[in-house]
Amino acid sequence: MFVLYETPAGYAIFKLLDEKKLEQVDNLYLEFETPEKANKLLKLKHFEKFNDTTEALAAATAAVEGKVSKPLKKTLKKLLVDDVQASLLVADAKLGTAIKDKLAVQCVYNTGVQELMRCIRQQADSLLGGLPKREMTAMALGLAHSLSRYKLKFSPDKIDTMIVQAQCLLDDLDKELNNYVMRAREWYGWHFPELGKLITDNIAFVKTIKLVGTRDNMAATDLSDILPEDVEQQVKEAAEISMGTEISDEDVLNIQCLCDEITSISDYRTHLYDYLKARMMAMAPNLTVLVGDTVGARLIAHAGSLINLAKHPSSTVQILGAEKALFRALKTKKDTPKYGLIYHAQLVGQASQKNKGKMSRSLAAKASLATRVDAFGEEATFELGAIHKVKLEARLRLLEEGNLRKLSGTGKAKAKFEKYQAKSEVFTYQPEADNTLHVKKRKHSEVETPVKQETVKQEQEEEQEEAVADESETKVEKKKKKKKKQKDEETSEAVEAPPAEAEEETPAQPPKKKKKSKHQEQ
Repeated sequence: MFVLYETPAGYAIFKLLDEKKLEQVDNLYLEFETPEKANKLLKLKHFEKFNDTTEALAAATAAVEGKVSKPLKKTLKKLLVDDVQASLLVADAKLGTAIKDKLAVQCVYNTGVQELMRCIRQQADSLLGGLPKREMTAMALGLAHSLSRYKLKFSPDKIDTMIVQAQCLLDDLDKELNNYVMRAREWYGWHFPELGKLITDNIAFVKTIKLVGTRDNMAATDLSDILPEDVEQQVKEAAEISMGTEISDEDVLNIQCLCDEITSISDYRTHLYDYLKARMMAMAPNLTVLVGDTVGARLIAHAGSLINLAKHPSSTVQILGAEKALFRALKTKKDTPKYGLIYHAQLVGQASQKNKGKMSRSLAAKASLATRVDAFGEEATFELGAIHKVKLEARLRLLEEGNLRKLSGTGKAKAKFEKYQAKSEVFTYQPEADNTLHVKKRKHSEVETPVKQETVKQEQEEEQEEAVADESETKVEKKKKKKKKQKDEETSEAVEAPPAEAEEETPAQPPKKKKKSKHQEQ
């Protein structure tokens, strides 16, 4: 059984004399307490020394990536190919897999091998023998520096580090600017409180304080380069009747120093934003065209690098930055968020509230494709981003206006989008249609339309009203005729009968006559 041990000076291959000691992992360090005990357990079989630092760097890079370098391959072929039953103890599982694939040698990697490597490292000077400790330390330091330079120079992840740092610095500058401006407004507000309401722009406010000083100098100072004419006139009028307290020249000097700091930070922020914009167009042009430079830089900063952002699916890109809301919604079993950092993109901002979720999903899908092209593509162009942006704008217009849509089946035919409108026409149920008897089909001209039905109903109602009016008139006329007949009968009976009999019979006769008259009329 052989042991492969990697050093900055070269590859060392030891032969394990007692394989049973490897089973006792907890007591293995006792066998390496002294160089004599270590030499009894391990014997140096071969040492392949590197010729220069370049070869050592190539071997170290191959070991990190899990590949077999050329010097190692030659050495293993000389020692292990003849011995078929030989096994090799390695410190890296990836390297062992590569050796097994190329040389068909059985490689062993477990906790016992790791403990053995620690013990060999402890007694490396005595086991190797020919290399002094000072020379080994110098080789290790030189190889470490070379490997670090190689990683920084050729790592694709390190290019977008400037974008991440610039975006983080921009956010910090915005916070500091807000704090400084609030402090300046509050500080100068004790002397001239009306100025803060008249001048809303922070930079113009700071420049005015820097130029004027105390409010007593406001009337004699020309502010036309900073403020419009109407605002300047209002400021000068307010300075004459201000309710603020008086401050000393030293206080004004400190406030003006703060204004200088705010102005310098604002100028540097403008310069940094231009730098970030140029870096984003050079690094991720398609993503910048789709979502903008600020949102794109924040997405890259949140993911860690452009490569990591390209590995994310579009659903993750959509809610990137809203992780707390997502896990809170999953925990409480509520609706998950529809957007994260991508909410600040221009296309999502133009959409109405009901369409923001749809636009953020569409934009995240296109941004994911654009990011992969920027990260893994060979040519740095923004053609893909421009094409997708035009499609997304058309999609936004379709969602907002509901314009024209193609019919399925015909490519050229289009239908207009009609909004829902309530109709005043009411359709009633017709029980006449529930007839099971065989009825002759009517022609289309005979079918009553809703308009015909309405006219027929109106005519029927008019006829009913006329009939009711006629009946009321006939009843009134009949009553009048009855009254006339009663009067005529009474007068005729009174003339024929004698006065005494008429007086006796008068109370009983009227009801009888009424009955008779009723029967007669009937």
